[in-house]
Amino acid sequence: MEREISGLLRQIARKDVVEIGPGSAVGRMAALVHVAEHYGFEYDRSIRTGHKKTLVLARMYRDPSPRARAREAATAAAHPAAGNGGAVPGMRQGSLRPLPEARDAVARTKDRIMFDVLSSHAADTPRKVLGYAMCAAFALVLLVSGKPLVALAGGGVLAAFLTGAFKLGEIRRQQITARLTAAGFVPVRDGSGRQSFLRPGQQLPGHTNPFAS
Repeated sequence: MEREISGLLRQIARKDVVEIGPGSAVGRMAALVHVAEHYGFEYDRSIRTGHKKTLVLARMYRDPSPRARAREAATAAAHPAAGNGGAVPGMRQGSLRPLPEARDAVARTKDRIMFDVLSSHAADTPRKVLGYAMCAAFALVLLVSGKPLVALAGGGVLAAFLTGAFKLGEIRRQQITARLTAAGFVPVRDGSGRQSFLRPGQQLPGHTNPFAS
């Protein structure tokens, strides 16, 4: 944990864009995003990366507004030993487990990360095409082997499984959307049509956001 915090704070001290991950523990990533927000950074997006796109990388950018800079100064003053064994904003001492007052905020950050991940899966047309193509190839192999009924049943089951998986992802996105909007997050779309959510009080993406389209 201390190494993750130290690495994050080094990025915060030197960069206007920080990256958290890549990793698979979305809860820990959400906790680190929450910490970075205390230092005047804003969450922008998460992307899939790594082998077979199984890992997640979260990106944040520095908010130059006076309010964000005041938040950073107050955090630095209140947590002078963060990254060196001292207390970390919003987290229990010596861990990335959120304090009770930060639990909901970290949970909603986890929702934002998962929404981005699920959205990237939904938009991955080549992945969908490949999945259905594999179903067709499986059915064709069985058909050529002289098993037409097995081919029909097997191909249908696989196709239904894929369709169900895509539908489940859409249901999860709808559930996340409901939680975020209920918590006051604002849905927005960038120039490419990508949907995301701004936390209450967060500035609309614009020239301050290096990822904005």
